Amino acid sequence: MKITSISTQIRNPDRLNISVDGKFKFSLDIFQISQLSVKVGKEYTEEELAELQNESNFGKLYTKSLEYCMLRPHSSREMKDYLWRKTRETKYKSRSGEIKSREGVSQDLADRVFDHLVEKGYIDDEKFARWWVENRNLRKGVSKRKLQAELQVKGVASTTISGVLEDSLRNDGDELAKIIAKKRTKYSDDQKLMQYLARQGFSYDDIKSALQNNEY
Repeated sequence: MKITSISTQIRNPDRLNISVDGKFKFSLDIFQISQLSVKVGKEYTEEELAELQNESNFGKLYTKSLEYCMLRPHSSREMKDYLWRKTRETKYKSRSGEIKSREGVSQDLADRVFDHLVEKGYIDDEKFARWWVENRNLRKGVSKRKLQAELQVKGVASTTISGVLEDSLRNDGDELAKIIAKKRTKYSDDQKLMQYLARQGFSYDDIKSALQNNEY
């Protein structure tokens, strides 16, 4: 079987359509074309074409996963959950309105994409935790206890969380000040305000101290 044409996709100029024996077979990105030495006139066995098809699937999934990473930093668990969803069969509506099924990718392919993202530094739980701590509700304020709980839900290891929180310049006193300044007018009763602050993960001692401070 021979590659008879390589053409640029209209919607995505970074991907090229590969035709074998005059029929579209799969697509590859520009870098894959170079890395795999794919060119017009080159002949392949069925097994070799199947491997190129697998590389095509890898490239598409890696690109989608990278776009997901670019939205904001993600923990390892978040990325694994995202890739796991890609292994599931999905329903979609065709142009004719017919409901069809799309088979998910293999788990091996999802694992390979994840490993590549880690290798390239796009997935790093410590970096993610530092970003989360420094950016989480900067104006609203948040307690370290709540940050710890949120990071645990994200799948970050306890030792990583502890190290990041110890290194952070954030402290519950400053965070309390942010919240009290914003919520003071909403709670005329200090007891209700204290209950609200306690639900945010602050200790009663820190809350009492903050409320007694005339600055607040």
